[in-house]
Amino acid sequence: MSGGPGRPGGGPGYQGRPPLPPPPGGAGGRPGPGAAPSKSPALPHYVAPTTGQVITLKPPIIVRDLADKMGIKAYRLLHDLMELGVFANLNQSVDEKVAQFIAARHGFRFEVERREKGAGQVHAPVKKIELDLDDAPDQLKLRPPVITIMGHVDHGKTTLLDVIRKSDVAAREAGGITQHIGAYTIHVPHPERPTEMQQLTFLDTPGHAAFSAMRARGANVTDIVILVVAASEGVMPQTVEALNHAKAAKVPIMVAVNKCDLPSANPLRTRQMLQEHGLVPEEWGGDTIFVDVSAATKTGIDQLLALLVLQADVMELKANPVRRAKGNVIESGLEPGGPTATVLVRKGTLRLGDVILCGQYYGRTRALISEEGQRLKEAGPSVAVKVLGLNGVPEAGLEFSVVENERTARNRAEERELEVKTAGWERGPRVTLDNLLKVIEQQSAKVLKLIVKGDTQGSVEAIVEALKKIDSTKVSLEIVHSAVGTITESDVLLAASAKGIIVGFHTRLDNGVPAAAKREAIQIKQYEIIYELIDEVRNAMAGLLDPELKEITLGAAEVRQIFDLSKGGRVAGCMVLNGRVIKGKARIVRRKEVIHDGILGTLRRYQDEVAEVRSGLECGIRVSSFDDFQVGDVIESYNVEKVAQQL
Repeated sequence: MSGGPGRPGGGPGYQGRPPLPPPPGGAGGRPGPGAAPSKSPALPHYVAPTTGQVITLKPPIIVRDLADKMGIKAYRLLHDLMELGVFANLNQSVDEKVAQFIAARHGFRFEVERREKGAGQVHAPVKKIELDLDDAPDQLKLRPPVITIMGHVDHGKTTLLDVIRKSDVAAREAGGITQHIGAYTIHVPHPERPTEMQQLTFLDTPGHAAFSAMRARGANVTDIVILVVAASEGVMPQTVEALNHAKAAKVPIMVAVNKCDLPSANPLRTRQMLQEHGLVPEEWGGDTIFVDVSAATKTGIDQLLALLVLQADVMELKANPVRRAKGNVIESGLEPGGPTATVLVRKGTLRLGDVILCGQYYGRTRALISEEGQRLKEAGPSVAVKVLGLNGVPEAGLEFSVVENERTARNRAEERELEVKTAGWERGPRVTLDNLLKVIEQQSAKVLKLIVKGDTQGSVEAIVEALKKIDSTKVSLEIVHSAVGTITESDVLLAASAKGIIVGFHTRLDNGVPAAAKREAIQIKQYEIIYELIDEVRNAMAGLLDPELKEITLGAAEVRQIFDLSKGGRVAGCMVLNGRVIKGKARIVRRKEVIHDGILGTLRRYQDEVAEVRSGLECGIRVSSFDDFQVGDVIESYNVEKVAQQL
C-alpha cells in the first residue's frame, strides 16, 4: 500500500505519511469558523518534496478525479479530508489549497491547469460539428417511416408489435410490462405494388406512466404515431398523455382500436371518446385513420400495415443517405462487451469504423448489430442499430453525429465533459468549514437519499423522473447518483458518505459489494418491476417521518367513595362507567377540567390486585402523586399509540 500507479518512487506511502495536524479551530477537533467558499480554509503548512511528481487538474477539482490522479483509493482521500474538517463526497469539489495540501502529503506537487485566454478558439468554427447544414434537394431520397406505438399500459401495444414482427417480445419483459424502448425493422409488401417490399421501423415505447419521458423521446424522433386503445376499456389517463406527446411532436396519428375480439369491446364508444380529444375518424368526416384490430386473433393487422405504407407514401419522407450520419440514441446500456447504444439514423449512412460523437462520449464504431443480432456493415436513414465502440454510456435521447476524426471527437467530448462537470459544480455548493453547520442542519431534515443503478440509461432516467414526481411536503427525496451498470463498491462508499440507500433495476452486484455493504451498513434493494421500486421508495419516505402520537381513551370510572389508608394516602372507590380501566396512563377530570395527569398504579377488586376492570364493576384506584380525590371526579384510563404518518 506504500506505492501506487502514478506515485513517485521517493514519495511517502500512505502508511508512512506524516500524521495530520489537528484541524484549525482549536483543541477537541471542532472546526472553527471557516472562510467564505471562495477562499481556502486555514490549513496547516506542509511543503511537498521538490522532486515530487506534478499532477494537474482543470477546475473544478473533483475528489474522485484527484484520487485517480494520485493513484490512491478514493475512500482514503475522503478520510484525509475529514481529518482536515472538510466533509465532501466523491462527486463534490474541493478548494485548490486543500488539494495542494493533500497532494503534498502524499508526495505530489499539485497545480491547477489553467487555460490561456482565448486558447482553443482558433478552430472553434471547424469543431461545431453539430451545425446541421441543409441538404440539397437533389440529394434527398425516399426513406422508410419511423413508427411509434403508444398507449395506456396493458392495452396490448407489445402484443400488437409481436404479431407484426412475428416474435415474442412480451414474454421477455418482467411482469409483461415493457420496460425499455425497442426499435425493430420489418419489410411488408406494398399494397398497390405487391412485388415491391416496403420497410417500416417501429419504436415500442413503454406504456407505464413512469416512462413518460421515454415516450416523449419516441414521439420526437418518429414520423407516424400508432395510438393503441383497448376497445374494452376506452380512453385512459396514459392514452391522453401519449396523445399529447404525439400532438406536441406534430406527427400524424393513426388509432389502432385493439381487443375488438372481446365480448366487452365497444369500438364505437372508443371513437366517441377520442373525438372529444380532437381525433375525428375519417368515416365521420375527420382526418384520423381508425383501424379495428385484435392482436390475439391477428385480425386487422394486414389492413393496419397497408394503411401505414400508404400514409408514408403520402408524406414523401426523404433524407440524404450519402452524408455523414446523424441521429438519436434510442436506448443505451452497459454490457459485458462495453457500453452500447441503440441509435436511430435520421440522415446519412452510419458505417463500420465511423467516429461518432454523442454528448461527452465518443468512439469508433466496432460493430453495428440489428435487432435480430446480425452484424451489419452500414445503416441508412430510418434504420435502428446497436452500436459498440463508445467510451461511455450516453443518455437516451441524445443526438449523435459522425465526425471526421478521433481528435475532433475527443476535443469536443472533453469540452462537453467540462461543461457537465462545471454545471454540476455550480449546482452543488462545496462543503467548507463555513457552511458546515448549514449542511448539518440540512442533513437533520427528513431526506431520503438514493443511489439508482440500472441496466440501461432509459430505465435509469425513467426511474429518476418517476421518483421526482413523488410529492410530499413532509419529507424530500434526493437522488445522490444515478448511472448505468452494476452496483460497485464505489456506490457503497458513496451511499455510506451520503447516508443513503442503493436501489438497482435489472442489474447485479460486483464482487465484494455484499461484504462492503455489510461493513458500511448500507441497504441495497434490487427490483425487476418498476411499480415495486417506486412503491417501496414511497413507503421508505413515509418511514422517515416521526410517527404521530394519538391518545385512545379506554374507559372512565367515577369516584363514589374515598378511603384513607392507615399508612397514609387515599384510595378512590370507583364505579367503571364505560369501557375498561387498566393500569397505565390516567387523568383526573373534575367538572370537565383535567386537574391531574399521572399513572394508575394500583387497581383492586376487593382485596385482589387486578390488571383491568370492565364497565359496571366496582374497584379501588390509586393514582401516582395524587391523593386529593373528591366524590364525583372521573378517572379516565387512556393509551398513547404511535401512528405512522402518510406522505
